[in-house]
Amino acid sequence: MNTSLTNIIKKWVPEKSKVIDFGCGDGSLLKDLIDEKNIRGYGVEIDHNKIQECIFKGISVIEKDIDEGIQDFESCNFDVAVMASSIQCLKEPHLALRKMLKLSKQCIVTLPNLGFWKCRLDLFQGRMPVTPNLPSSWYETKNLHLCTIKDFETLCFEEGFVINEKFFLNDKGAKSAMASTFPNTFASEGIYLIAKK
Repeated sequence: MNTSLTNIIKKWVPEKSKVIDFGCGDGSLLKDLIDEKNIRGYGVEIDHNKIQECIFKGISVIEKDIDEGIQDFESCNFDVAVMASSIQCLKEPHLALRKMLKLSKQCIVTLPNLGFWKCRLDLFQGRMPVTPNLPSSWYETKNLHLCTIKDFETLCFEEGFVINEKFFLNDKGAKSAMASTFPNTFASEGIYLIAKK
């Protein structure tokens, strides 16, 4: 996860909050939030090697597929649920978002933008896109449901979610005027803070 993305997420997470990170990877984000924001953090991850890294960092983590792992927390209450660059890997992303917003007051979701101009160029040339945010070839990717910025915002509208904040990064992982003004074409990645109405 790049520094800009991490800093945006840190800004949106309140001090001393209870946070769950679905697809927490090696636990770096949770570790930063614990150290800097004094949160109580929990992770869900499927990769055994990344789970070992979480444990080494002192992160509470369970080994679960996100599609199934959300159900294990339905009786819990969190202030924030995070899903960074994982939503496109889920079987039913809209159901996962609903469940996340049942167990938390708000969700932070990051996603690669298939509408990004470099992705469009690859598709125009007859190839599936490979970018820094979509690094795997089509035959080895875990992505099931790629979407554009507009697609995700339409999903939020249709599901009755409120987008409290949003932020867009270019392919260098930085804020840019073009990415902010025309995100569906010039943002490589979108970051959203969503809640229920």
